[in-house]
Amino acid sequence: MHRKKVLVTGSSRGIGRACALAFAQAGYHVFINCRNSLDRLNALEREILNLGGTCTKVPGDVGNPDEVRRIFRVISEAGASPATDDPGVPGGLDIPDGLDVLVNNAGISHFGLLSDMSDEEWRTVMDTNLSSAFYCCREALPYMVTRKQGRIINISSMWGVAGASCEAAYSASKAGLNGLTQALAKELAPSNVQVNAIACGVIDTEMNARLDEEERNALREEIPAGRFGTPEEAAKLALMLAEAPGYLTGQIIRMDGGLI
Repeated sequence: MHRKKVLVTGSSRGIGRACALAFAQAGYHVFINCRNSLDRLNALEREILNLGGTCTKVPGDVGNPDEVRRIFRVISEAGASPATDDPGVPGGLDIPDGLDVLVNNAGISHFGLLSDMSDEEWRTVMDTNLSSAFYCCREALPYMVTRKQGRIINISSMWGVAGASCEAAYSASKAGLNGLTQALAKELAPSNVQVNAIACGVIDTEMNARLDEEERNALREEIPAGRFGTPEEAAKLALMLAEAPGYLTGQIIRMDGGLI
């Protein structure tokens, strides 16, 4: 029986961690990834195994195309997918193993005036938030297109839709991710591969740790729902998109408590 496989980038904390746990509990084999937080990745592995799930650690910088190729070699070597067992593959072919679902979650924020931002800071935000999705999609697609099925879920932001003052690079990277989502959805629709994005609002993660209590309270008052979202809510929506009807593609789904 084919056990579905998912890669969640940036899965050592926050939304990525919640996604890894949600997919593991749903029966997926989860490839978990981070760049630096190996202790957290090890802890996540133990938690998944304790829940009765399965996972493989694939640490590495997904903003680096060479690292992404290495990660996908590990995924490919996880096992073969013979066509005799899979009606989605043309008869007589053996293809390298690959992903059923890709969750592009890796991301960092940068707060400050654009005029004060260095070249390196700009490149780091773009590589982590946008280029990483391109690199991972490029590696994941041959398997998905060959099998004529697959799901790509991009974790974006409401600021990619509306823009945020003092977060120009972050907003630009997420707007680019939204554009990639919509363009790639059209490109892959004939191959029955769906691409959607979740434009998250204020989620209660470490990314918002720079806010002090007064700032958090003021921001909370602006949100019609009256609270921050949780990583588990974002993960639940990601899992729903992985199992959604095939006609749902190219969508930027806002989950922001009604803020924008």
